[in-house]
Parts: sequence; C-alpha cells; structure tokens
Amino acid sequence: MEKDLKQVIDAAVSRALESQLPPLREELVKRVLEDIGPALAAGIPAAASANGTGQLLEAVTSIQLGGTQKEILRALLDASIGYCGRAALFVIKSGTATGWQGRGFNNDEEIKDFSLDVVSGAAEKVLESREVVGCRPEEIDPEFISTFGVPAESRVLLLPLRVKDKVAALVYGDSGADARMDEASLQLLVASAGAWLEVISLRKQAHKDGFGEAEPREASVAAQTVMSFSDPFAGHAPAFAGAKATAPVMETAAVATATGAGAAVAPALDPAAQMSPEDADVHRKAQRFARLLIDEIKLYNQAKVAEGRKKKDLYDRLKEDIEKSRAAYQKRYGNTAAASADYVTQEILRSLAEDDASVMGGNFHR
Repeated sequence: MEKDLKQVIDAAVSRALESQLPPLREELVKRVLEDIGPALAAGIPAAASANGTGQLLEAVTSIQLGGTQKEILRALLDASIGYCGRAALFVIKSGTATGWQGRGFNNDEEIKDFSLDVVSGAAEKVLESREVVGCRPEEIDPEFISTFGVPAESRVLLLPLRVKDKVAALVYGDSGADARMDEASLQLLVASAGAWLEVISLRKQAHKDGFGEAEPREASVAAQTVMSFSDPFAGHAPAFAGAKATAPVMETAAVATATGAGAAVAPALDPAAQMSPEDADVHRKAQRFARLLIDEIKLYNQAKVAEGRKKKDLYDRLKEDIEKSRAAYQKRYGNTAAASADYVTQEILRSLAEDDASVMGGNFHR
C-alpha cells in the first residue's frame, strides 16, 4: 500500500513539474532578455542579423534543456564558445577557484585543476562585487596567461555564475586567436545557466518531498523556504592547501564572541582599526576568508542547517564540514597576525547559529 502511494505521488509530482517546465523556460528567457536586452542590443556588431539572434536563442535553449547540473554547465561552455574565442569555468570551493572544463584552448585538458589566483586582480573583484569584470589580460592570473597564452584582443571577461546569490563558479572568456568576443551574449548565457541551475535544484527538491513521509506543518513550511542546492562540482573538490587558496568576499563582518551556551553573540568594534596597515589587512582578509568558508557550508547544506537549528544539534550534522573549514583557516592564518582572532568560530556562531550558540549542541567546542 505504501509503495503504491509513493508511486502515485511520484507520478503526480512528475506530471505537475513537466507541465510547468515549458512555460517556466519561456518566462526565464523573457526575464533574462529584459534584464540584459539593452546591453545585448548594444553589444551585437552591426554585421549580426536576425539569424545571429536566433542562434543566441538556440544557445539559451540548449542550456535550459540540460536535465542535470553537469549537462547545464557543459552546454554553457559549448554555447559560450560561439561568442568568444576561448572559455573556461572555474569552480569556487573552499576558498579556491579551480578549473573544471575549458573550450577553445590548445590545451583544454590543462584547464582542469588549474588554480586561478583569487587573492588579487580580476577574480578578486568579481568575488567582491559579484558582477562581471572586463579587464586586460595582465589583470588575470599571470600564471594563467603564461600557461594558456595571450588572446588576440587586449580585453577579457570574468563572469560570476550565481546560484542563490552565491558565486558558485567563475566563467572566463577571451577573444582567442581570431579576435571574436560578444560580451553581452556571454552575460546572457551565464545568467541563463545560473537561473536554470536553480530550477533544476527546485525540481529535485520537489521529487524528494514527494517521496518523503508526512511531516508536521512547521517542517513542511521550512522545506518550502529552504532550497537545497546540490553541488554540481561535488566530484571536483580541490584540496584545502594551495598557494592561491584565499578568496576574499567584500563584506563588513562584525567581530563577535559568545559568553556561554545559548548566549547571544555580542558585536564588537573592528579590531583592525587600531592596528598597523599590514596587520589590519591580514585581519580583514582572515575575516573575509572565514565568512566565505561558512557561507559555503550554508550554501551546500541548507536542509541540514535548518534541521540542525531546530533540533539544536547543528555541529553534529556539520562536523566534517566545520572541521575542514577550521583546518583550512588554520593553515592559511594560523601563523599570522590574525591567529588569535579565530574568525571561523565567530562566523559559525554568527552565521550558522544565528547568534544562538545553543543550537550548535553540546559537542561544539570553541
């Protein structure tokens, strides 16, 4: 009986989703075009015709035909190469930007596992602003340009692939050898891919809800407001160690301390204000790195975070991720001027626990 009921629920959920996907695709294309349309019109060369616009629509459609995250990302790179000479995607994970796949390079395979510099230059600007950055080739990682060569034109693009307001990846584009670069079209493709990744994630979550046991109303409401985003790069997680492992995110983080279990986290003044410029810079980078690490835990474990807060066992559910983040932070800043600040623990309490240390559970130690 239970098996039959699950099959009926699964069929009903599938039919409902499939009936909504075509209009949802159209709505996504419409909204993206509304947002980027003016820039697109200005960015297409005079030689481009209605046929060129039709090709762009086909490219967007190919992305939205992807049924999995990897299919969407491969389609994005395949489509991008129609509007630039070379394209590459770099995964943002654990404070690094690691190569996933490339198109148009003489040595595409070398893109994989290449660690892009995110401490300075264009990548840092993108992660801080979460906006597209156009720059000269020398503003990209010098090692990247040395390895893969200088493009024909002196302008390259670095675009954030945003999923739920988080930068999940960076998309690199340049003119390659044939001086081909359509910036507005690339922006539209990346925006479409990010939007469709969220749709696929919602679809998977709906299927999971269809199979699950009946839940209390409170839990069901929470499930509707928390989208669990499956990591499309789960099999491509770089090691925490690395010479370029710091990815700053521009946010003003208040320093916080907790005085006991269940105590609210009390904000303090920025300790960097009374330091030398060098030490202040280290502290601020350490704060940003800690926030990036904890934001990443939240992004990829939203269901666990919601349930852990409710059951007050958040640390037990996220122990592995939390300890990896602590190890990454310690490796990067454990022997610096910021060593005594322990910004990771402060971010855990501020962001994960929402200023209530009791939700971490009895096994959490500061």
